[in-house]
Amino acid sequence: MIELHQINRVFRNGESTVHALRDVDLRIEAAEYMSILGPSGSGKSTLMHILGCLDTATGGRYILNNHDISTLDVNQMAAIRNRNIGFIFQRFHLLPRSTALQNVAMPMRLAGMKNADRMLRAAQLLQRVGLGDRMHHRPSQLSGGQQQRVAIARALANAPQLLLADEPTGNLDTQSGSQIVQLLEELQAEGTTVVIVTHDEELAARTGRVVRMLDGKIASDAVKA
Repeated sequence: MIELHQINRVFRNGESTVHALRDVDLRIEAAEYMSILGPSGSGKSTLMHILGCLDTATGGRYILNNHDISTLDVNQMAAIRNRNIGFIFQRFHLLPRSTALQNVAMPMRLAGMKNADRMLRAAQLLQRVGLGDRMHHRPSQLSGGQQQRVAIARALANAPQLLLADEPTGNLDTQSGSQIVQLLEELQAEGTTVVIVTHDEELAARTGRVVRMLDGKIASDAVKA
């Protein structure tokens, strides 16, 4: 599903140069459940941004479903993100003045789905994550765990093949975090490729594969026996 070949990412600020990624090679299979683990500054977030088509590599090739992402322009990458990739962020990034239903429906509006169809699917997704009775609440009326479930429903709006979760339990209490992890595991079991970016060893240990980043390189890549 995903192949990275000699991926480099260099950031330049005046005379300063930062090598965020150095010659990264990585293959991710369809329906895999894996984590990218590493301390701050290790390159894991930069790698996630490239996997999610939020950023482009300075050098190397990124192949997603047999398409060379490295050759696409900004609009083509945006279309790939909307159709194929779902994002879950630590800080949720919900629209504060919109209801849960409207937040979940937003990606489908951008994809051109008719209003009635997207509202029906948004309602079904909120039911799926256990928020059928909260769909008309705004983010400020929801707990952190509930907001993250809205974010997951939104990430699933266009039935993505790849789900990228950046510290998905970082702002949650233990019980809410466990519920989110269970939901991610269920989604992977149903065929979604799930990649979790984290510095949490316990969370990473629950995934089937752990890729450790250090100084912009893959330090280790272990598959659970």
